[in-house]
Amino acid sequence: MNRWLVFSLLCLWLLFTLFPIYWVFITVFKPAPAVFNGPTYLPFIDFSPSLAGLKEILGGGRGNMLPPLWNSALIAVFSTAVATLLGSMAAYALVRFEFRVRLLAGLLFAVIGIGGYWLLTYLGLETLPAMGIAFGTALILSISANRLPLPGKALGNGDIAFWFISQRMFPPIVSAFALYLLYVEIGKSGVRALDSFWGLSLCYIAFILPVVVWLMRDFFQNLPVAVEEAALVDNVPRLRIFFEIVLPMARPGLVATFLISLGFVWNEFLFALILTSGEWQTLPIAISGQNSVRGTEWWGIAGAAAIAILPMMILTAILARMMRSGLMLGAVK
Repeated sequence: MNRWLVFSLLCLWLLFTLFPIYWVFITVFKPAPAVFNGPTYLPFIDFSPSLAGLKEILGGGRGNMLPPLWNSALIAVFSTAVATLLGSMAAYALVRFEFRVRLLAGLLFAVIGIGGYWLLTYLGLETLPAMGIAFGTALILSISANRLPLPGKALGNGDIAFWFISQRMFPPIVSAFALYLLYVEIGKSGVRALDSFWGLSLCYIAFILPVVVWLMRDFFQNLPVAVEEAALVDNVPRLRIFFEIVLPMARPGLVATFLISLGFVWNEFLFALILTSGEWQTLPIAISGQNSVRGTEWWGIAGAAAIAILPMMILTAILARMMRSGLMLGAVK
C-alpha cells in the first residue's frame, strides 16, 4: 500500500514538473483566440493547432533567432568543455595530493597584486600591462613564499575545496558589474572584451569552474587508487595516468558534470545581458526581448522558448544513461 502511495505521489510530482514544458510547446501551436479567450489544454479538442507562431520564429518575423542560438551553442560548449577539463584537473589534484596554502602567502599575493597595479598605473603604465605585470609578479612571489615556513594558519585540501564552492555564494550582480568595469578598462588598451566571444567565454569558465571542481572531487574520491598505483610502479607519468586511466574511469561523472555545467551556461542571463550588446548576444537575451518586438504574442514567445529548451532536452536524452551513472557514482561513497 505504501509503495503504491509513493508511486502515485511521484507520478503527480512528475506531471507537476513536466506541465510547464508541455504548456510552452502547445502554446507554440495556438492561434490568438486560444491564447486570449481562456486557457486551452488539448490540441484538436480545445483548439485547432496553427503553425503561424512557428513560421514567425523560423522565418524571422520576430527577429533572426539563428545568430543568438549559434552564439549560445558556441559559447556554452566551448566554455563548459574548458571548465570541465581545468576543473577536473584541479579536482584530481585535490583528491590525490596534499596541499598546504599559508594565509600569509595569500595576503602577500593580494598586497603585491593590488599595490603593484596601483603603483604601475600611477607611474603611467596602461591598465592591461600593469595588471599583467603586477598580478604575475604577485603570483610568483606568493608561490615562492608559500614554500617557506611562514607563521600562521595553513589551509588544507578541504579548505581549498570549500573556497572554490564559496565563490558561488557571492551575488552574481556584484561580479557582473566588476567584470564589466574590468572589460571596459581592457578595451581602452585596444583589446576588445565586451561583446566578444572570448570575453563572455572567460566569464563563464570562471563562473562554472567552482561547480566542476566540487562535483568532480566527489567522483574522483570514489575511483580505486590501486590502478593508479600500479601505473606509477611502471613509471607512467602522472599526466598520462590522468588522461588515459583516470578520465576514462570517471567518464560517467564527466558527462554528468558537463551537462549540469552546460545547463548553467545555456540558461545564464545576467552576465550575457551586461557583457554583450549585439554581435554576441545569447539566446536568453534574445528571448527576453521578444515581448518588445511585436507585443505579447505568446505563441511567438513560446516558440522562441521552445528553441531554447529543445537542444538541452535532446542532448540530455542522448546522454541520460551516462549522466545517471555519473550522478550515482558521485552520490555513493
